[in-house]
This record gives sequence, structure tokens and C-alpha cells, in this order.
Amino acid sequence: MPEGHSVHRITRQFERNFVGHIVHASSPQGRFAAGAAEIDGRRMLQARAVGKQMFLEFEGDVWLRVHLGMYGAWDFAGDILMDATIASANGRIGQTNQRGTFIDSPNPDAVVLDAPVFDRAGENSLTSIGAPRKARLRMSESEKDGGALDVFPPEPVGQVRVRLLTDTVSADLRGPTACEVLDPAQVEQVVAKLGPDPLLDDGPEAEEQFTRVVRKKPTPVGLLLMDQNVVAGIGNVYRAELLFRARQNPHTPGRLVPEEHVRHLWRDWAKLLAIGVETGQMMTMDGLSTDEWRAAMANRADRHWVYKREGLPCRVCGTNIVLEEMGARKLYWCPYCQA
Repeated sequence: MPEGHSVHRITRQFERNFVGHIVHASSPQGRFAAGAAEIDGRRMLQARAVGKQMFLEFEGDVWLRVHLGMYGAWDFAGDILMDATIASANGRIGQTNQRGTFIDSPNPDAVVLDAPVFDRAGENSLTSIGAPRKARLRMSESEKDGGALDVFPPEPVGQVRVRLLTDTVSADLRGPTACEVLDPAQVEQVVAKLGPDPLLDDGPEAEEQFTRVVRKKPTPVGLLLMDQNVVAGIGNVYRAELLFRARQNPHTPGRLVPEEHVRHLWRDWAKLLAIGVETGQMMTMDGLSTDEWRAAMANRADRHWVYKREGLPCRVCGTNIVLEEMGARKLYWCPYCQA
């Protein structure tokens, strides 16, 4: 399931390519024909992401809400204007000169890369820096560059729930859990039920809300982090990594988690979410050298502490990482470091 960083990145694509433009909407698969008709011909006014949900506003107080769920993805095609942050592929863009773009990673050790590093599994294969290109681009949990585009708009591929189209760019949505047209009051009702998102709520009030809610719950903290009503955007990968980084047992009831641990989880989530939006990859390792950073950007196995490492020795203590089920999702943790 796409986690919060992916949805924020997709929203930035809409901000760059659709906001301010008249949008034509259709439902090639037919399941969203009525909703598409409500949107068709309206100008997109803004794009918002809150946790794992995104909201596109159109003229006339009309909103499109999308939750990608387990299988949803957006395919962009056409003269795609890449958001500078998205296009950086591996970190914040530094400066551009005749030799190209220098990429300064969010690593506190100030690793500087003179070229993007591409993930072997295609988690982030974006290469364009801020310039339009006629191409295909899939955006979900794994972002993949589909290469050059010969005809625009391209023929819909597969079960496209909704196609949004301007004169230069198309966006095709497949497999979402939710796709619906709402009015402003309905949007606010949905957002009001969600927990804070540190990219939107970076003040002390959001931290206090998260801390207060967690510390009054008898529910295991490993479940609370996945509850979008408690905190928005955290999925299976970030849950495992945040808990390990805090050396927190996932089974501890929220009300028994020390307050300093709860606050650490919130601040660490804000940090990791920002890195994820900047790089497109869920980098959760700190203190890496330049070579280690490159290796981690190229291979997911090198950028996580516990996720997908069941049966392998903990990177800190050597105890085998445990895999179990919690909340119908896989949980990875170290029974020694997080005892």
C-alpha cells in the first residue's frame, strides 16, 4: 500500500501539471462515469494530500477524493513537468551548472552525490530535472519511468477508473480503494477523522494531539501507528522502522509507552516522511557514508533496519529479526533491541 510520502509526491505532480488548467475527465472502464461527468470541463484549483488520501479541488466546489489502497496507482503521460523535489530522485537538489545537478542527500552526515542513484527495483527511476518530457510515469508505492511516448493522449491501458486530461498531460487512475466526488463539507468531514500529518501539521499542537491520543489507548502501539485516525500516512514499512529506531516494543499498550518515546515517534515520523517525499524512497538508515548511501539508494535491502529482514541478524545486536502478524499486516521487529 502506498504510504504517506508517495501520496504527497503524487499531489505535487498534480500541482505542477494540472492545477490552473481546464481538465477533461472520463472513465474508460465505465465505473466512474457519473463522477467523471461532474468533473469534466472544470479547472483544477488545488491538490491536497492528507496521509494516504488525496483531494483534488475543481471549480464549483467540486472535489475528487482518492485513496489508492493496496493496488491503486496513477499513470502520468505527456509533457510531464517534473516537480523539482520529485525529480531529484535521491535527495534535495543543490545547484546546477555545466556539469549537471549536484544532489545533497538529507543524510545528516552531508553526503553529496554528483549523480542520481537509481533503485534496482525501480522504486524511483525518475531522471528529468524540472524539464517537460513526453513520457509515461507511474506513481504509487513504486515509481517507474515507462519511457518515451509516441502518441498523446495514449490509449488507456487496463482498467482505468478515471482519466484526467489537459492539453499536454494525462493522468490515469487504476485500482483505487476509494474514488468519489465530494462537496467541501464532505471533504472536511473526511479530513476531520484523520490523525495529524506532520507535513501539514508541523506545530506543537499536532505533536500534543498524537501524544495525547496514543498515551490514553490500551491498544498496542504497533497497531496505533497504523491507525489513520491516530496519525496519518504511516504504513507497514514505516511502522516497523519507526518502532525499531525508537527501540520500542510493538506490543506495548499505548498508555504504557513512555511519553518521551511517543514524542520521539512523532518527530522521527516527521523526519522520515520528509526524506521519503524528497527521495521517493523510504530511507530509514542514519549515519551512512557516501558509499553506503549510494548502496542504500540502489537497493532496498540496504536502507531498512528490520523491514523484510526476517530471519536475518539485527544490524545492531545480531538477534534474528522476527516476522509476525499484527493487525492483518506483517510486522518485523527485533526481540532484543525492542524488548
